[in-house]
Amino acid sequence: MGIADSTSANRHNRTICLPFSQDNYECNILNPKDFRLCLDQRIELFPELFPDEIANGYQMKDIYRSKKQSILIRRIKIAGVNYTIRPSFIMPYLVGWVDEIETALFFRKFNVPFWALSYGFGKDPMYWYRIEQSIGRNSIVGTTIRQPEDIPKHLAADEKHTRILGEKTYVATTVGGDCILGADVSRDAGEQALTDAYQVYKNEARSLNPAYSPETVNMDGWKATRKAWQSLFPAVVIICCFLHVFIKIRDRAKKKYRDIYEDVASKLWDCYRAESKRSFCQRIRRVVEWCERHDAPSVIIGPLTKLRKNIASYRVAYDHPKAHRTSNMVDRLMQRMDRHLYSTQYFHGSVDSAQLSIRGWTLINNFAPFNPRTVNVFNGLKSPAERLNQSRYHDNWLHNLYVSASLGGYRSPPQNPI
Repeated sequence: MGIADSTSANRHNRTICLPFSQDNYECNILNPKDFRLCLDQRIELFPELFPDEIANGYQMKDIYRSKKQSILIRRIKIAGVNYTIRPSFIMPYLVGWVDEIETALFFRKFNVPFWALSYGFGKDPMYWYRIEQSIGRNSIVGTTIRQPEDIPKHLAADEKHTRILGEKTYVATTVGGDCILGADVSRDAGEQALTDAYQVYKNEARSLNPAYSPETVNMDGWKATRKAWQSLFPAVVIICCFLHVFIKIRDRAKKKYRDIYEDVASKLWDCYRAESKRSFCQRIRRVVEWCERHDAPSVIIGPLTKLRKNIASYRVAYDHPKAHRTSNMVDRLMQRMDRHLYSTQYFHGSVDSAQLSIRGWTLINNFAPFNPRTVNVFNGLKSPAERLNQSRYHDNWLHNLYVSASLGGYRSPPQNPI
């Protein structure tokens, strides 16, 4: 089943990635006292990068030289368990140097194919493919979000339609705080399959914050999606997307019924701007009555009648001022996902490889830097993850990603995702 069944694995991620400059690391690695001082400083600054048991102290275990990169690596013992300390300037499995690889991975944000990366930066295309896949092994929630209290309470969710070897498949997508927090492959759009896919988001969020439960989630009207979220988070308030009502009318009436469409669209957005539940319900009722008096076509009055019938799922948003009333945030991020999937011509392997691929792309998208003008607008915050956390571990985005993925992105490290 892949990532969704990851808790049955019998290995743990025992690699702690810490921000180090290469000069500072090489000066302190040989002397245990100097290295302990460096570790103590980082434990004080970034306790979330270490297992919870670090509060009870640790022991220096051993040191060895890597044959791949000829770099010294130390291990420490925490609560009887051995952990490897990896500096942020070296890649996982010591396959390369982060500063030499980060530009190529930045281009993956723009869907540059692996063969093109190989042409421009050397190595085999499979080298770059495997790096992206390995990123997907980390917890998306735990890597993207630094502190448990920062997990968004108001979410939006939808399924991206795609294909694996030509067979219809879906990517269950959860977004919050302008970041993709869940992207997991579902074989079909049924309730059980979507529950299994969205379960991954729940598991990762609960690993970071065991008491976590979202307050609201915005979605379209797909019944299986609604049931999946109600099953996973019984207390969550589901808000139907108002934008989907407008889109359904626009796509069917804008050209064929242009005259009446303009009036209906204006009135519909006046409803959206209502300042109270009572006003919202009154305006919706009046729009439906206006359409009936003016003999509006069924492609217009049908969606409006359905909105009026299910108005409780829309007006509940007024009880949660910070909730998403439309799916705009998830739609915007899924447009990028759509461009990515189209450029790769979808998935060509197993469900597991598709899962790692889309999760790896998701984390790159969360951490890769914005356009410099956008960085200026956001007061120097360089990426969606930085905006959500209001901080970063390192100025280089790939260093920041790998440090955030310390222990696989799990704060109390559960078993490895793979």
